[in-house]
Amino acid sequence: MKTYKLTAFEANGEKIIDESFQAENDDAAKTQGEKLLTEKNLLEKTHRCTSPSGKLLLFHP
Repeated sequence: MKTYKLTAFEANGEKIIDESFQAENDDAAKTQGEKLLTEKNLLEKTHRCTSPSGKLLLFHP
């Protein structure tokens, strides 16, 4: 399992969430990140999900 980082922001730059989660691979992490954002009603907020190597998996400006 790898540790991925999910962060979401308000328009003014304030962090809403800054969470780490475990996933088997990048595809699973992308799915899990989208699920977490949907559950927290943050899918339309500025967000990003990064891999342990720094790869950007999800991004919404």
